[in-house]
Amino acid sequence: MTSPRTTVVFDLGGVLIDWNPRHLYRKLFPGDEAAMEEFLGTVCTQAWNVMQDAGRTFAEGAAVLKERHPGKAALIDAFGARFGEMMAGEIAGSVAILEELHRRGVELYALSNWSRETFPFAQRRFAFLERFRGIVISGEVGHVKPEAAIYRHLLERFAIDPARAVFIDDIAGNAEAARAFGIHPIHFTSAPALERELRGLRLL
Repeated sequence: MTSPRTTVVFDLGGVLIDWNPRHLYRKLFPGDEAAMEEFLGTVCTQAWNVMQDAGRTFAEGAAVLKERHPGKAALIDAFGARFGEMMAGEIAGSVAILEELHRRGVELYALSNWSRETFPFAQRRFAFLERFRGIVISGEVGHVKPEAAIYRHLLERFAIDPARAVFIDDIAGNAEAARAFGIHPIHFTSAPALERELRGLRLL
């Protein structure tokens, strides 16, 4: 007989927070969606940003790019300096689920790929982050999802029983990587779908 799930671990960006660099760069490439996509696909790429999530500073990351793309220095610097503008707000349906889980006394934690330099932007802005008993930020521990080390760090740091835990992430591979530890993975696609899954696990 399987143990009931009593702990829920949330990813942040893409699950509870509407984070997307396009929220900022549409302002910097007004009316030119193609140029914006080219910039994000070839200069400030996701792979480049993951290095900041892993602990590199934005100054270090920007220096690498500005050496390769000196004519785009201002656009590159904006990624770190105006990071707050990449967060459009909370994902309301998901936050409502978080609040209901909190009301029911479910143990709540967060595990997010996020730069240690820019996470304070989110902490100042989103009061719901106070609902978590603990938060692991990749930039603070030097590992990123889906590396096994970051899941192990979460479990050990907060003494979480993986057999009783659920992990929610908008990236399927990140969610699935938790399964190796006995955590039940949920790939987040929408708040209604998440609610159905959590009801199936009798957490709601």
